[in-house]
Amino acid sequence: MPELPEVETVRRGLSRHLTGRKVIDLQLRRSDLRFPFPDGFKQQIEDSEIISIDRRAKYLLIRLNNGITWLSHLGMSGRWTLIGGGRETRPGKFLYGAEIGTGDGPHDWVVAHLDDGGKAVYSDHRRFGIMDFFPTDGENEYKLLSHLGPEPIPGQLSPMDLANSLRGRRTPIKSALLDQRIIAGLGNIYVCEILHRSGVSPRRTASNVAGLSGVSKRVEKLTYNTHEVITEAIDSGGSTLQDFRGVDGDDALGYFPHSFGVYGREGKKCTKSECDGVIRRIVQSNRSTFYCPGCQN
Repeated sequence: MPELPEVETVRRGLSRHLTGRKVIDLQLRRSDLRFPFPDGFKQQIEDSEIISIDRRAKYLLIRLNNGITWLSHLGMSGRWTLIGGGRETRPGKFLYGAEIGTGDGPHDWVVAHLDDGGKAVYSDHRRFGIMDFFPTDGENEYKLLSHLGPEPIPGQLSPMDLANSLRGRRTPIKSALLDQRIIAGLGNIYVCEILHRSGVSPRRTASNVAGLSGVSKRVEKLTYNTHEVITEAIDSGGSTLQDFRGVDGDDALGYFPHSFGVYGREGKKCTKSECDGVIRRIVQSNRSTFYCPGCQN
C-alpha cells in the first residue's frame, strides 16, 4: 500500500501539472471503487478549476474553485498517470502486466479530461481506492479526516503529543504507531524503519515506551526518527514497492528502499555498524514486522 511519502510524491507531481487546469469532462468507467461513487460526483468535478492539491495522511485533497474538495485515496494499488497536453509521460504496467494510464486500459477507471488537451488517469486493478467529495470549509467535520492524529513531520508531531497518545496503551508500540488516531499517515514499512533507528523493540508496549509522565528517552528518539525517516523518504520520492509509481509513469521511481535498515531484510546482518544482530521477521496484527533483536530492545 502506498504510504505517506508515496502519496506526497504523487501530490507533488499532480500539483505541478494540474494546478490551474480545468476539468472539462470526468469519465467514470465503472460505478465504484472500494465504495460506489457518491451521488453528484461527476457533476461536482466537471467544469471546475483545480486551484491546489493538498494531502492529509494518505488522502489526496484536490481543491476546486467551486468550494468543493475532491478526495482520492490510492488504496492498495491505485495510480494516477498524466498524459497529453505536452506532458512526456510513458504510461506503465501494473506488477502483473496489465497496461494502465492511457485512459483505455482494463483498469483505468477514472479519466479527467483537461482544458489543455491532457488527461489525468486513475488506475486501480484491486479497486481498493476511494473517491469522494466534500465542502472544503467542512474538512474538519468530514468523516474520513476528522479522527486523524497529527502528521509525522516537524512542526506537527511533538514528543509530548506522542507521549500523551501512547501513555496507558497496552498495545505493542508497532501497532500503536500504525493507529491513524495517534499519528496520521504512517504505514508498515516506515514504522519498521522508525523503530529500528530508535532502537525500540516492536514488541514493547506503548505504555512502557511512554513512561508514567513527561517525555521518555524512547519517545524522544521515536519522534526524532519519525521526522527523519518521513522527510528522507519524501525527499527520495518514496518507495517503489509492488504497484506504486509516481504520476509521470514507470520512470518516476522512488529511491528510499536503498536506505532500508530492516524492511524486507530478514536473515541479513543489521545495518548498524555497532551491531552484530541479524534481522528477524515476525507477524503482528497480520502484518510483517522486521526488526533487529540485537539493537532493538
